[in-house]
Amino acid sequence: MHPLQCVLQVQRSLGWGPLASVSWLSLRMCRAHSSLSSTMCPSPERQEDGARKDFSSRLAAGPTFQHFLKSASAPQEKLSSEVEDPPPYLMMDELLGRQRKDVILLVTCSIREKAEQTIWNRLHQLKALKTRRPRSRVPLRIGILGCMAERLKEEILNREKMVDILAGPDAYRDLPRLLAVAESGQQAANVLLSLDETYADVMPVQTSASATSAFVSIMRGCDNMCSYCIVPFTRGRERSRPIASILEEVKKLSEQGLKEVTLLGQNVNSFRDNSEVQFNSAVPTNLSRGFTTNYKTKQGGLRFAHLLDQVSRVDPEMRIRFTSPHPKDFPDEVLQLIHERDNICKQIHLPAQSGSSRVLEAMRRGYSREAYVELVHHIRESIPGVSLSSDFIAGFCGETEEDHVQTVSLLREVQYNMGFLFAYSMRQKTRAYHRLKDDVPEEVKLRRLEELITIFREEATKANQTSVGCTQLVLVEGLSKRSATDLCGRNDGNLKVIFPDAEMEDVNNPGLRVRAQPGDYVLVKITSASSQTLRGHVLCRTTLRDSSAYC
Repeated sequence: MHPLQCVLQVQRSLGWGPLASVSWLSLRMCRAHSSLSSTMCPSPERQEDGARKDFSSRLAAGPTFQHFLKSASAPQEKLSSEVEDPPPYLMMDELLGRQRKDVILLVTCSIREKAEQTIWNRLHQLKALKTRRPRSRVPLRIGILGCMAERLKEEILNREKMVDILAGPDAYRDLPRLLAVAESGQQAANVLLSLDETYADVMPVQTSASATSAFVSIMRGCDNMCSYCIVPFTRGRERSRPIASILEEVKKLSEQGLKEVTLLGQNVNSFRDNSEVQFNSAVPTNLSRGFTTNYKTKQGGLRFAHLLDQVSRVDPEMRIRFTSPHPKDFPDEVLQLIHERDNICKQIHLPAQSGSSRVLEAMRRGYSREAYVELVHHIRESIPGVSLSSDFIAGFCGETEEDHVQTVSLLREVQYNMGFLFAYSMRQKTRAYHRLKDDVPEEVKLRRLEELITIFREEATKANQTSVGCTQLVLVEGLSKRSATDLCGRNDGNLKVIFPDAEMEDVNNPGLRVRAQPGDYVLVKITSASSQTLRGHVLCRTTLRDSSAYC
């Protein structure tokens, strides 16, 4: 049986959701043997030490994860602005250059809602699978990777004694050793966070022939220490990849025909590459006006504006996005660059979290409501027509009805195009866990959340309706999920656009009638809008460069 078939068989037997989306984090760390056919299996006499050395060398060279993903379903739509969306689990069948049907790894993310409950549910299901495994077969090894391995390490290892391997987000290079220890009958763990691990030398390989976009991780960790946030404790301090390695990855994606890349980081616009000694001068970080940090001002290094400039020059026909930023790191040079470059999307994610200055101070966000609103006005003046999205938390520690009303008023005042809203859920290790009280009742949190969602949808509908009658450039992604006769894509503002699959003219080939394919740029005249989607009819196929004459 092919390894992936085995994975999907386990998936069905446990009733888990589809293998919908594999994070780029996973793609970077896990390297399958791409030269093996789906039916080949290396000789069982192959020595373990040689296999581990082979895995280590291939891990350093970069992943080609085709075998695992070949039959996996397409990524599902995100429910939050957090882009790293790990799969529920993956079977480690080929990671050592040989098929393995005795190791299951759960790839976890502690930021997700109900993350802890999810991991225990998964382990409970796997316990049943492990119990039913015939004694005559090789014992099933269970491993947990990622943030939850670091966050719940002792509890996971001790609870029911069923987990064999723990690997934190910075320990994927140690997987061969951890597996060897587990095979000797001992529990193996490495959850140490690194000050310099960026996996910069591990290049992903695009696995889907129909893909139009890709994520490129440019930095890891976060130094902001917001009181509600677990990221600094599970993903460590900020460290950035060298610009050279990022550009190399973007160039490879361009050569593969991809039309959009999203630069990723927990605080993506605080990027600071210190790998080039000549740029490590004492130049301080430029912050947005009225914003402060919870750490000492950082000196030197190549900053996000420089990276954005270089990435946008790789391919003028490739769209550039970035997420998730912090509002404090939007100096004028970044805004000016977004305005000037046609292929840098005029869309900015601007997490507010709350509309109350009092709550923002408790959250340690480093700005007041007034400073945030001033930044919104400055961005809209600097980038006309910019699309804005945001994050909001309902029911944070000590939030009063007046604080909630101020958040509602901010939603109305800014009128975001997109939003990601959540009820507060306290995380262990955070500053809020140690110093604040989670004193807003759950029913109040949910009521406030529903009110925020309702207001957001009303205002987003108004904002998006300003596009009706306009012509917009859309990058085609494929068929609409709800209609086989419609296509869908995304505009510059990252809104989904639905339009009929019809013949159209090709601007660069007058007289030629074509149908749009994934990866094509098309001009769509918008006819209707909702809080999440635009609809229209297609006009023609074009290029990003030529579209400026029509939009």
